[in-house]
Amino acid sequence: MTEQATGAPHPQPRPRSGGHHSAPEHVTGAQSLIRSLEEVGADTVFGIPGGAILPAYDPLMDSQRVRHVLVRHEQGAGHAATGYAQATGRVGVCMATSGPGATNLVTPIADAHMDSVPMVAITGQVASKAIGTDAFQEADIVGITMPITKHNFLVTKAEEIPRTIAEAFHIASTGRPGPVLVDIAKDALQAQTVFSWPPVMDLPGYRPVTKPHAKQIREAAKLITAARRPVLYVGGGVLKAQATAELKVLAELTGAPVTTTLMALGAFPDSHPLHVGMPGMHGAVTAVTALQKADLIVALGARFDDRVTGKLDSFAPHAKIVHADIDPAEIGKNRVADVPIVGDAREVIADLVQAVQREHSEGHRGDYTAWWNDLNRWRETYPLGYDLPENGSLSPQQVIERIGRLAPEGTIFAAGVGQHQMWAAHFIEYDKPRTWLNSGGAGTMGYAVPAAMGAKAGAPDRTVWAVDGDGCFQMTNQELTTCALNNIPIKVAIINNGALGMVRQWQTLFYNQRYSNTVLHSGPEGPGGSAKQAGAGTRVPDFVKLAEAMGCYAIRCESPEDLDKVIEEANSVNDRPVVVDFIVHEDAMVWPMVAAGTSNDEIMAARDVRPDFGDSEDD
Repeated sequence: MTEQATGAPHPQPRPRSGGHHSAPEHVTGAQSLIRSLEEVGADTVFGIPGGAILPAYDPLMDSQRVRHVLVRHEQGAGHAATGYAQATGRVGVCMATSGPGATNLVTPIADAHMDSVPMVAITGQVASKAIGTDAFQEADIVGITMPITKHNFLVTKAEEIPRTIAEAFHIASTGRPGPVLVDIAKDALQAQTVFSWPPVMDLPGYRPVTKPHAKQIREAAKLITAARRPVLYVGGGVLKAQATAELKVLAELTGAPVTTTLMALGAFPDSHPLHVGMPGMHGAVTAVTALQKADLIVALGARFDDRVTGKLDSFAPHAKIVHADIDPAEIGKNRVADVPIVGDAREVIADLVQAVQREHSEGHRGDYTAWWNDLNRWRETYPLGYDLPENGSLSPQQVIERIGRLAPEGTIFAAGVGQHQMWAAHFIEYDKPRTWLNSGGAGTMGYAVPAAMGAKAGAPDRTVWAVDGDGCFQMTNQELTTCALNNIPIKVAIINNGALGMVRQWQTLFYNQRYSNTVLHSGPEGPGGSAKQAGAGTRVPDFVKLAEAMGCYAIRCESPEDLDKVIEEANSVNDRPVVVDFIVHEDAMVWPMVAAGTSNDEIMAARDVRPDFGDSEDD
């Protein structure tokens, strides 16, 4: 299931377990590592050298096929590898040294694990005889990352390197994709060995099921054509399986509404009339309500996570469930499936199309007229929208909406986490796959800038915008230096409201407007919770000066009248990174909203606005 994005140069070759072998070469373990990376098709590695991994950096200097991007922090390397993978469909690669270098990769590894992103993290380890002695810069990174990797390896012998790298890439990119860690002892990198390719892979317990069971497919098709209120609940697995074309065929064949999760935006065109929006805590009213009132939910590569279901025991109380996923552990984990289907989403959907066509040929066709009357009424009554600030300042939603409208065709958008993430999900239109990158499962602040860097490195001909909050931006903005020095001209929109916006929203709604430690441009709080403000007109930090110091083109925008002009100026600069500091109104909130721990039935369309669905029965 190795993936290739539209326009990507080549699919990443899958390591073979037999066939023509290259002539054996006498090399060091480090040379063997770099040769192995070349053979599996890795063209970009994000990393930082250090003592234990240093032997690998010497032959890396001579490689004509692997580009190394020297990042400023290992977290940046990991998120860049993720962004590269999400934008291209190929395996992202990052590299770090032992101890703190390796532990700095833990957050991006966990992030990739939650979002099923194919990534291989290579770490140096202290010499094999020193392992377990608390040697300098030693950390048990294999033990630390065991719960957050799809698999990991500790390599202590040079001859094991080619097979391990081949297996790592195969595991990362097949079945349910995910991160794989390869920890290599320094003496294994330094030792002499023989390199030949391809190695024989030895993975006796790893056989992902990709072909769905025909009986389950038939049962699902019967439920679809018999249902009165079906919903196709589409998750990120559809993107991972490159099943977007098949999904469009299935949706148009059935006429069922489609809702795409935060991780699936772009899997089905936002502009398509069958698309009813994104579900979830901050999902569109129509999407959330469609799931609640459905009599059948067909979940494709989705996992019924808490952000979508709300209070689980009240979620979709009248719906039968068809749950298709390549990972059998996801099926029935949160919601019991009436028809469980294990298989690759592309094969599942293709088979469903044929099965539904057979049902239609036999005269079984679903009538969803009344259902669409309801859906269209909700869609017209409760559309996504926002109010412009009364004081004439910039609306963050308007800023993001205009960035989306003015972006060149095929632009990739990466977002941090929080309010700006939700606004970017709502107010930018995603009609093509792999144009939306975000940290969905882990919710990692600091994701956007390095992920955008990785996406641009993997897709250099595409425009890449990072939509970031001022809080997220201050976690990983040092990677703008990496971008400037490596000719990776991303564009960054800082949605600057001077606060940790989403946390501040919760404080407004649930903590009596007590804004404890969410204001970013002030000093320590004094008595009574008042914060010491910076001097009048002072910005700490001044993002324009900071960006310029890192080699970027920087602009500040404070007025709606300047908005389009500033965005167009940013789009016109392509020889270096661009940072735009958008000073926006601090009180803007994300709506709709389902409060944490409550039922999706309690969705609020706006503050103090509870939708009226015009019905008293749910059957």
